[in-house]
Amino acid sequence: MKPSLALVLAALVCASTATAQEPEYPHGKFSGDCTSCHESERWSPARIAPSWKHPDRFPLRGAHRSALCRSCHLSLDFAQAPTACADCHADAHRGELGTDCADCHSSFNFLDRSVQLDRHRATRFPLVGAHVSQDCESCHVPQPQGALTWVNTPIDCSACHLPLYQATTDPPHAAAGFSTDCRICHTPTAWDRARFDHAGTSFPLTGAHRALDCSACHASGYAGTPSDCYACHQADYEGTTDPDHETLGFPTDCKACHNTTSFDQASFPQHDAQYFPIYSGTHRGRWDRCTDCHTQPGNFASFSCFLCHEQQETDGHHQEVPNYTYDSNQCYACHPQGRH
Repeated sequence: MKPSLALVLAALVCASTATAQEPEYPHGKFSGDCTSCHESERWSPARIAPSWKHPDRFPLRGAHRSALCRSCHLSLDFAQAPTACADCHADAHRGELGTDCADCHSSFNFLDRSVQLDRHRATRFPLVGAHVSQDCESCHVPQPQGALTWVNTPIDCSACHLPLYQATTDPPHAAAGFSTDCRICHTPTAWDRARFDHAGTSFPLTGAHRALDCSACHASGYAGTPSDCYACHQADYEGTTDPDHETLGFPTDCKACHNTTSFDQASFPQHDAQYFPIYSGTHRGRWDRCTDCHTQPGNFASFSCFLCHEQQETDGHHQEVPNYTYDSNQCYACHPQGRH
């Protein structure tokens, strides 16, 4: 029996298929189950099964999980895909910070502030206070190709804050010759809460001076401000009448009698050694004002003992004393230390 035409044609097709060259495997050294990506009903397009795991040499984490395969696998030879960050991510830092993006970035968020802050703590300028919330470009100003942006950025305050220094008028920093080291008065936490440590100057602030506004003493500027009391307290000196400082020729060194805690709490402790003990001995606490003893206005060389020591009392104590007279100068001549 002769074969039918259909059988002949079928045989030719089978023979042709058997002798055809197998297609070249496109995935290089990659090996795996084809069904992980392909279907028998339809070979293309490939769809990766949810159960498939990326090789351990480059596990997919964070944003890498949602990236398209062809973002990294530019050819079907999957094993040739690069694994270095810089192979896929353009280096915005132009090689200044190395090629390992993981030093400052993470795959979960390329602008991960926590990672960047940790990295910055290892530098010579750890970020604290308001610096933490600043954009990197605030200090690392983008420069033309080839100019350093990240490495060797100056860390002195004036590198960023010089325009603010020059524009400040209360007080005028530039005109007053203030230091450009902002840390002397400012902190990175709150710029407006400026505090100057006067303790390091020739005039440490104590007592009531600590609560004064700077302009109370520095009305004419900050350079060359006099530190003697009279420079600020001349009006107080000239206006005081009890006692009259100016008429009596009191020294203008207020510290001789006054302290910075309270200007009204005047004392003259030198009185004990130079004249008569009133801050020690039996007269301590027995008087309130200078005029209790110095009864003649404007004359402190004159004094009287008799506002406290009445004649009847003193006469009774001096009946056996020869040449006794009820006279203040005589009292002082015999009792220069105020003792019996």
